[in-house]
Amino acid sequence: MSIAAVQYIKRMRGGAQAHMLRCSDKELYVVKFLNNPQHVRVLANELLSTRLAGHIGLPVPATEIVSVDEWLIEHTPELCIQRQHDVVRCQPGLQFGSRYVLNPLKGQVFDYLPVDVLCRVHNFKDFCGMLLCDKWMGNVDGRQAAFARRLRSHKYRTFFIDQGHCFNAGEWTFPDHPLRGVYAQNEVYANVRGWDSFEPWLSRIENVEESGIWAVANEIPLEWYGARRGELDVLLRALFARRGIVRGLVRTFRDSVRNPFPQWSDRGGEADLLLSKLA
Repeated sequence: MSIAAVQYIKRMRGGAQAHMLRCSDKELYVVKFLNNPQHVRVLANELLSTRLAGHIGLPVPATEIVSVDEWLIEHTPELCIQRQHDVVRCQPGLQFGSRYVLNPLKGQVFDYLPVDVLCRVHNFKDFCGMLLCDKWMGNVDGRQAAFARRLRSHKYRTFFIDQGHCFNAGEWTFPDHPLRGVYAQNEVYANVRGWDSFEPWLSRIENVEESGIWAVANEIPLEWYGARRGELDVLLRALFARRGIVRGLVRTFRDSVRNPFPQWSDRGGEADLLLSKLA
């Protein structure tokens, strides 16, 4: 099932050169196109990783497959992709849409908050859960977040956006690195004291059923991965297997030069050492 794009709103920032469109459900979506400058597979990555993150209880935008027809593109000069030496029209067809996290009439959305304002994010702890997800899915980009504040409110709610570089973008590999897939400000991890700080998301990832991963993947349009089902199957099997190494990937980040968890307790150290040997 897909929804239809009906109105152009504006160009968005970022390497994928997404555009904001109003769709047939009357909602606003940030839409990434088939011929985006990064890779067609980032559309598949967005759908798979965002929906799996939502499945384990993380705050991510609603996602939809958005049909953009040729008429809208022909009558909207702004619907184009700027390449190094030329400009081309966006390709019509089925695109990836991420619902804008808050209607502009109801509040504001920010892509960055100063450190002294982060304390006003009421779902601050969710950064720990998203770290697990990014490590599990091999996000090679920095973690992106949007902070939404409703009118007359002093509190923010964070939503995790831009999952296109999970699975190493168009490569569909997992070149794990301690400092990839993490948020730029260490302050979001300041309250981590041990493995309990990563619950309930850690247990949910480690117990994800293979059928659940495949159910999401089956919704990905064939044109988003060149109809190469065999390569998608390899990716899904690798993703399922990686549930068992998430603790090790977090441990490597913990022990990195960045020292992201200064309050990590040594209690349970023997169990942690055993897990390290098993990872």
